[in-house]
Amino acid sequence: MRWLGLSILLVVATLAWATQECKNKPTCSQCIQTPNCMWCGKPGNFTNENGKGLSRCIKRTDELATEWRAQCGSLYIDEPGNYFENIVNNNLTAAGVLAGGSASGSGMSISGSSSEEAVVQIKPQRVQMRLRVQEAYNMQVTFSQAEDYPVDLYYLMDLSKSMEDDKESLSKLGVQLADEMQKITRSFKLGFGSFVDKVVMPYVSTVPERLLHPCTNCTAPYGFRNALPLTTNATAFAYEVQEAPVSGNLDAPEGGFDAIMQAIVCQDQIRWRSEARRLLVFSTDAGFHYAGDGKLGGIVKPNDGECHLNNKGEYTHSTLQDYPSVSQINQVAKQHKMNLIFAVTQEQSSVYSRLSQMIEGSGQGELTADSSNVVELVKAEYNKITSKVELKDNATAPVNTRYFSKCKDGTEKETSVCQGLKVGDQVEFRIEVTVEKCPEKREDWRQLIGIYPVGLRENLTIDLTMLCDCQCERPGDPGYIIGAEQCNYHGTYQCGVCKCDDGFFGSNCECGSNTPWATGDYDDSSCRETNSSAICSGRGTCTCGECKCNERDHSEEIVSGKFCECTNFLCDRHNGLLCSGPDHGECVCNECKCKPGWTGEACNCEDSESNCVNPDTGDICSNQGKCECNQCKCYETADGRYSGKWCEDCPTCKGKCIAYKACVQCQVFETGEFNIEECKANCTTFNSTPVPVAEVENEGERLCTFFDENDCRFTFVYGYDENKEPIVRVQQTLECPPKLDILGIVLGVIGAIVAVGLALLIMWKVLTTIHDRREFARFEKERMMAKWDTGENPIYKQATSTFKNPMYGGGK
Repeated sequence: MRWLGLSILLVVATLAWATQECKNKPTCSQCIQTPNCMWCGKPGNFTNENGKGLSRCIKRTDELATEWRAQCGSLYIDEPGNYFENIVNNNLTAAGVLAGGSASGSGMSISGSSSEEAVVQIKPQRVQMRLRVQEAYNMQVTFSQAEDYPVDLYYLMDLSKSMEDDKESLSKLGVQLADEMQKITRSFKLGFGSFVDKVVMPYVSTVPERLLHPCTNCTAPYGFRNALPLTTNATAFAYEVQEAPVSGNLDAPEGGFDAIMQAIVCQDQIRWRSEARRLLVFSTDAGFHYAGDGKLGGIVKPNDGECHLNNKGEYTHSTLQDYPSVSQINQVAKQHKMNLIFAVTQEQSSVYSRLSQMIEGSGQGELTADSSNVVELVKAEYNKITSKVELKDNATAPVNTRYFSKCKDGTEKETSVCQGLKVGDQVEFRIEVTVEKCPEKREDWRQLIGIYPVGLRENLTIDLTMLCDCQCERPGDPGYIIGAEQCNYHGTYQCGVCKCDDGFFGSNCECGSNTPWATGDYDDSSCRETNSSAICSGRGTCTCGECKCNERDHSEEIVSGKFCECTNFLCDRHNGLLCSGPDHGECVCNECKCKPGWTGEACNCEDSESNCVNPDTGDICSNQGKCECNQCKCYETADGRYSGKWCEDCPTCKGKCIAYKACVQCQVFETGEFNIEECKANCTTFNSTPVPVAEVENEGERLCTFFDENDCRFTFVYGYDENKEPIVRVQQTLECPPKLDILGIVLGVIGAIVAVGLALLIMWKVLTTIHDRREFARFEKERMMAKWDTGENPIYKQATSTFKNPMYGGGK
């Protein structure tokens, strides 16, 4: 409950602070930088009809807002609101209108032609905004991909020896690639470039022979070469790919990052069109070198991100500058609206998949071993790119943008990405723009923010002006007076208040080096209750050594005291009511002053003990607790915790069961630790009453159960009479376990063992007799069937053997 009360107090304090945001803003600029606040710059004192001073800054929704406006006058009220205006709001290109409509069927497209400039895929194109701090503005943005939008595709290929078969496949499929892309857009251009690596050790061999022919049928290595700028001639593309010689290097990674950088930044040499979707297809079967790897070859100068191609289209700074970093590649890809497609083999797929996640507008596809699927891969990746729209912006702090869209499923959610789109589909985005705070520098109060679809050069430009000051705070305004009389000639009078010169302070700059209130130093010690206390307790301002307490939005809420240390609204609350409501108490200097009959920190306790008296005993909380807020708060002892309305019960306490046990045994059963004489001497506090069954009959009685030395259970109940004398009722019958016939059990076990033994012997004798009889019968049967002479022994054999020669004639 205590934590709940603190939570409620915290919430109330927060709400109170929120309503106080406007009232104590000392200047017009601070006032309008607070949401929903307005300022009165009326000269002179600003009071109501009764002469009571009014706050110059007030919340629009304040109860006094109507009276406040009437007293100030519309001429002096500064109440700027968010402003929005469409500056350029051309309609989207209609479905069926081709982006390259003026071009011929060959796909030729002239950069900068009127037909291309007329293509509109995002609406509006330029807007103007004036926003207040923390007051968000929502604007609608529509995107629709135009039909037949121009496409520039530059194929950047790794021409190390391992890619030789891929080159052959690409040269054969070049015309097919152009044909497939022209099915998507008639305005299509194709270019080709290749790369190997930096021509220094340890990337390539610098042995003279190896520099000329690093491998069989190989040409000299090079960094990057622009073989064919963007063109509509697909045959020329196939020819250049076919004629491009392969080369070789020593290490596994290649210098692809150098090639990517040059292919992106060399806009004129590659002939990228300004109004076209730019695709850079990067094909390799190896990894890549990146920033820092150049140190291995003695190259320490960082990559400058500039174009360094000669007239032959060769990269001239390959051995002079390090490789670009991933962030540099991402930066130039974003700057030039480039869509990278990493077409790599299966072994490198995972590496380039992670790389594509770090570069905006990039994707990754898997090539076959000989790049025979390059046409399908490029077409599939292009479809992925064009079927998704993602809005991004270049807004920086303190401007925050949030994106919401229904995409195509009809449910709005916070997202800047919509997928599954087709040419002509329109997608609505709601963009919420918020100025979090005003920058310190005035020149930063105006910003140009670009919102663009990833991979496209079109964008929405927001000309944003932050409303951070008032007109009457600017020199030249009639309300701006330097060295004004109202400020004792020591400050500037602006918007109805004084901005004091250095060394002076006070609402009218009345305090300073030449005033009796100060010596020129800003000594605020007299406005602190202690050395560690906040100035005016954080609830006021120190003016000329005295605290001027803040006024509250609600007139009934008052801050007072020498140090503004007292309030009538920061006391404890109960059920959301200050000091439990006016009937219970009132808040005086942050503490509740309770009315008669009530007590407690929040005056929520009755000042009485009537509900704490046990009607059975007349004791307060049964002498086993204390009375708080007219309710018993029971004690917790070593024996257990008391409970009940009057703390009359203790379910976990041991009670008198053990203390009464010995006396119950000797008085009723003449057993236990006391004999008859000892029982009479020690058991004088009560007499046990035998009953058939011992049960709890009245409230406050306890049931006790024990076992004696014979394992017999005896039960008794004890309680107390009106005079608090113990009453003990004992169940007169012991519950003993039945006696066992030990001799009978032993003899029975022995007899059972003997009987089992005899049975086993009989069974064995029967089985052996049956077996012998069967064997004898078998013997008799075999004897009866014998065919030998009974006078001879069939087992006996003579010692001599006789052999008869069939050729012998008997001596004839």
